[in-house]
Amino acid sequence: MYKSKIIPLTFVLACSSSFASTDLVKKAKDNGMQAIPADKVALMKLIDDPKDPITDAKVELGKKLFFDPRLSRSGLISCNTCHNLAMGGDDGIPAAIGHKWTANPHHLNSPTVYNSVFFSAQFWDGRSPHLADQAQGPMQAPPEMAAPANLVKERIVSIPEYVSEFKTAYGSDVNITFPKIADTIATFEKTLVTPSKFDDFLNGDINALNDTEKKGLNIFIDKGCASCHNGIALGGTMQPFGLAAKYKFSEVGDFKGDDKGMVKTPTLRNITETGPYFHNGAVWSLTDAIKEMGSIQLGIKITDSEAEEMKIFLKALKGRKPAISYPQLPEESDTTPKPTFD
Repeated sequence: MYKSKIIPLTFVLACSSSFASTDLVKKAKDNGMQAIPADKVALMKLIDDPKDPITDAKVELGKKLFFDPRLSRSGLISCNTCHNLAMGGDDGIPAAIGHKWTANPHHLNSPTVYNSVFFSAQFWDGRSPHLADQAQGPMQAPPEMAAPANLVKERIVSIPEYVSEFKTAYGSDVNITFPKIADTIATFEKTLVTPSKFDDFLNGDINALNDTEKKGLNIFIDKGCASCHNGIALGGTMQPFGLAAKYKFSEVGDFKGDDKGMVKTPTLRNITETGPYFHNGAVWSLTDAIKEMGSIQLGIKITDSEAEEMKIFLKALKGRKPAISYPQLPEESDTTPKPTFD
């Protein structure tokens, strides 16, 4: 006699949810969204340079340089001043403040340094192709750290402990140049990678995101946000800005992008920690930023409820930060150039 099998409803719902999550993972990947690799070897292939490999000695030295304010003319401003690793990798103000309390003359907002190794372009106008080149700019820029390249080099080579650490990191015949100092800072910055539960989800843990976060991700994709916020960085590429409408705060500052009007798309990783938003830091609310992007980039109206649902997904991009202890910096010598404030 035939006996029917009764399948529990909870089992059916669980399978349905599993299939839906698998479909969403595929949908995200098909739209160009990529995970930070869970495997360390795979990650190192993405961030390491065989010609200048990442080593513990270089990373530790680069960390000290990143936190050392003596790389600035005044001896008061470090890389961490504008890219504060305790505050999402930026400074939390609309326009960066630099030498002599000078606001960025173009009213540009400091981008986060976390996950910047995945950016295909550095600076808002994309003028630097990689971190090592980018690191040279702020140290020399008059409104930022205002230290000429030769001054930075003189400060470092006058500190015996730094000379010793460069030899440990690069070999006894190392030539401590300004580019080498910037390269070492960049090596440390390469390690500032923050995998999140979104990455866990794309890497196969379908329960890493809850149903509300998954709904927000689905809306994010359907609205077209992933057309610019894609790749591992979920940003970091040069894109046209104001495609569908004029940005409401376009007159705050004079920045218009590169010579083609292209602007670097900011990463969405740790986005809840990196306000205010846009290149000029004119929008403080993440919900408002989402709606503004819908208007100016996609030519659509994003409702309050849709923005809130997407915001819930964006919160899931807050990543696990690497453990970073504040370094004890080496003492200067009698020959170390003194701070100046001109």
